[in-house]
Parts: sequence; C-alpha cells; structure tokens
Amino acid sequence: MAGGPPVRGGRGGRGHRRHDADAGGDAELLARKATLRTEVWDRLEVPGVARFPGPRHRIPNFVGAEAAAEALRDTAAWRAARTVKANPDSPQWPVRQRALEDGKTVYMAVPRLADDDPFFLLDPDHLADTPRRSSSIKGASGSARTVAVDDLEPVDLVVTGCVAVTEDGVRLGKGGGFADLEFALASEAGMIDDRTIVATTVHELQVLPAGAVPVAAHDVRVDLIVTPDRVIEVARGRPRPVGRIRWQELTAEKIAAIPLLARLAADRLPSSPARGPSPDRAPDREDHP
Repeated sequence: MAGGPPVRGGRGGRGHRRHDADAGGDAELLARKATLRTEVWDRLEVPGVARFPGPRHRIPNFVGAEAAAEALRDTAAWRAARTVKANPDSPQWPVRQRALEDGKTVYMAVPRLADDDPFFLLDPDHLADTPRRSSSIKGASGSARTVAVDDLEPVDLVVTGCVAVTEDGVRLGKGGGFADLEFALASEAGMIDDRTIVATTVHELQVLPAGAVPVAAHDVRVDLIVTPDRVIEVARGRPRPVGRIRWQELTAEKIAAIPLLARLAADRLPSSPARGPSPDRAPDREDHP
C-alpha cells in the first residue's frame, strides 16, 4: 500500500511539509492514518474529481462541492441552525457562502489557528462584500473580525472538512490535528456541546466503509455526511467527547506554533511554551486546559 508512517519534520511529495510532521500520539495509529490518507488522495487524482491545485496535502476541493452544499442546505439540521461554525478550506466555501445567504452567523477558524484570536466572526447583516466573497479566506479579512475563544457564542451546526470519512462517521483529516483542536477549544468555551450537529461535505470517493479509518477514544464523529449524491445520517453510539485538549498528544512544536495553545500552556505550567508541558507536570489524559 502507498504511504508510510509520519516522519517528524518530514516532507511529502513535491516538497510539501507533511501536516502530521508535528503530530503527537500513538505512532502506529498515526502511521495507519498516513497510509490511508495517501490512498484516498491517490484515488481522487483522476479527471473530473479534484479541483486545482489537486487533492494531495490538503482537504481536497472537489467537483460537486456546490451540489453537496445545496444538499446540506436541504437538511433539517441546516434549516434549524442559526449559527454555523465552518472550517476555512476551499471545499466548504460554498457552505459558508450559503450560510451567509440564509442569514446565519458564521464562525470560521483562522487558518492553522495562527492568530491570538483564532476565529473569524461573519455577521450576515454586516458584510463588506457579497456572501460569496466575504466567505473566502481573503474576503473574511475584510468582512469579519477575529474573536477570542472566550467571546464565541454557542453554535447549532459545525461543518468540518475531511480527507475521508467512514459511513459510521469517523473522519480522517490531513494530519495536522487542527480540526480536533478547534473542536476542543470551542467545546471548552461552551460553543459546542453534545447536542451540536457535526456535518461534512465530501466527494463520494471520500466516503469509506465503516471501520476503515482507525479511531481513538477521543475522536469526534460526524452526524451528517453529505455528498453531491446522498445524505448519510450517522447514528450516535455514545456521547460525544467534548471539552478536552489532549495535552499529552501535543508536541512542543505544535504548542509553540499556535499562539492560544502557547498562552494556555504558559498559564498552566511553569515550562516554556516552546517546550510544552514538563514531563513531571504533564496534564492528566482527561484534563482541561
């Protein structure tokens, strides 16, 4: 099979730095996910499926993203939602656009959580441009303001991007762990709870059979999988794990790269943010930040 285990500081094809290069956690689990991620990127690299610049090393943009957004728009979960949290990736741009068109408030993560205030707030009543342009990464800089985690309001619907997702709701990201961090931060702030619906829009080729993606106990599953062709409603088998930052799985490099995490680590522990938690003071597995 293609792919291989994550390499710390490693690079993928064409000189790309692998998103899982600074990932922490079980090495065997990470290696299995890396292999599967490469296989899915391979299957998307066919004419008529992936859009520029191609699927590899990203949440893949796909032909039919608009149709998937329209299918999500037709669900009861969408109609009931007044506030939406969405990822900033290209395949979910049509979702963000339609949320603003429908009068919904949109929270969008700053890419790679690289700001002290790591979320954009898009108010449909106060946009500097059209919903289409305002919901892009570039447009959000003009139409949105960044907000701190403590200023986030509860949301009804979370839309997340995936490299792949199984029919029982297990998502596979691009390896950086940012979706999980966003979810943990938002949960801790009271923005998300067990009642919040989580959806993803993907190409049909990104949907895998149940059990195909290795899963850890703390992984958050999606409730709705929407492709251009169908909507899959996933039955929850257990309460959603919310409100947890898995400090023991964050490398020092990851903590130092995200200003909010570095600040939380500095407030919590006497160690330097660049070093992360000291071994003799590491938080328990179920600890809050």
